[in-house]
Amino acid sequence: MDGKKLALTLAQCYGVSGDEQSAAHVAASYLKGWGEVRSDALGNLICTLRAPKDGGPHMMLCAHMDEIGMIVTHILPDGFLRVAAVGGVDRRTLLASPVKVLGREKLDGVVCSIPPHLQRGDDAKKIPPMEEIAVDVGLSFEQAKEKISLGDRVVVCHSGAAMGEHCISSKALDNRAGCAAVIRAAELLKDEELTCGLSVVLSTREELACNGAKTGAFGLCPTHAIAVDVSFALTDDAPKEKCGELGKGPMIGVSPVLSREMSDGLIRCAKDRGLPYQLEVMAGPTSTDADVITLTGSGVRCGLLSIPLRYMHTPAELVDVRDIESCAALMAEYIIDRFGGTEREAD
Repeated sequence: MDGKKLALTLAQCYGVSGDEQSAAHVAASYLKGWGEVRSDALGNLICTLRAPKDGGPHMMLCAHMDEIGMIVTHILPDGFLRVAAVGGVDRRTLLASPVKVLGREKLDGVVCSIPPHLQRGDDAKKIPPMEEIAVDVGLSFEQAKEKISLGDRVVVCHSGAAMGEHCISSKALDNRAGCAAVIRAAELLKDEELTCGLSVVLSTREELACNGAKTGAFGLCPTHAIAVDVSFALTDDAPKEKCGELGKGPMIGVSPVLSREMSDGLIRCAKDRGLPYQLEVMAGPTSTDADVITLTGSGVRCGLLSIPLRYMHTPAELVDVRDIESCAALMAEYIIDRFGGTEREAD
C-alpha cells in the first residue's frame, strides 16, 4: 500500500466532528479485506482482525478520523451564512478562505473578508470572533434555503499536495495521518499469528471531548490499546522543547495517564528493531483519545504514538510520510514482540 497516497486520500475526505460518514466509508474500503468492519451508534469505524479469546488479551489500535470545521447556524436575509466552530478552528486562517458547504449538495463558498482598502484604524489587526464571521455561497436567501440546512458542516478547502520527496500537506492530516498509520499497521499484522485479539477503531468526535473513543473502547473491552494522533512538529517560530521533528519517527508518549509498561515497551521495541522514534513527555493528560481509553471499564493499559505535524488546526497541515510508515512499523513490531508466536500471559 502506498502510504503517501493513502494519507492524502483519507485527508481529502470530508468528516467534520459528528458527521464523519464520508471519511469512514473510504477508510472502510481499505480495512474490509482484513476483517469484519462495522460502525457503532456514534459512527466509530471498527474492524476486528482477530477476535479475542475469552479472558485473553485484546489489543485495540485507535486513531480519530474526525476533523475540525464549522457548522451553519443561521442563513441571513442576504444569503450569507453564519457559522460556528466545530473543534479548535484557528480563526487567523479563515478570512477569504475557500470552503465547501456540505448541504443537500456540495457548494463552493468563501469566508467573507473586508478588503484592506475599506479597513479603518485597528480593523487591519483584528481577528473577528466566530459570531462575526460569515460565509458567502453566492446565493440569495431563497436559493440558500433550498440547498442548505442549519447544522450542515463547512470545511475549508485544500486540494492536498506532495511537497518535496517525503512530505505532504493537506487539511485534516490531524488525524487522517494517524488513521493511515493504523491502517498500515493492520495491513502489516493481518497475516500474523497472534495470541491476542486485534481490533482497529477509527473514532469519531475526538475534537469534541473524545466521545467516540470512549464508547468504542467500552464496546470492545480491550485489555491493551495504542492511540495514534499527531503532535507539534518544529518550525522556525515554534518552541523547540515542545516539538518533535519531521522525519525522525513517531513521538512515543510518556505521561502519568499512560501505561509505563507500554511506553517502555514501545521504546525498547524501537531500539531493538532500529526504528526511528522521539519522546514526548507530558505531565498530565495527553489531550488525545488515550485519556478516555485508559479510563474505560475497569481500566485499559494504553500507549500513545504521535506523528509530528506542522501548522496544526489549519487547512495546510504538513507531515513527513516516513513518520507515518515508522509509526505503523513500530505498532506492528511491538504487537508481534508482545503477542506473537507462543502463548504469553498479559502483563
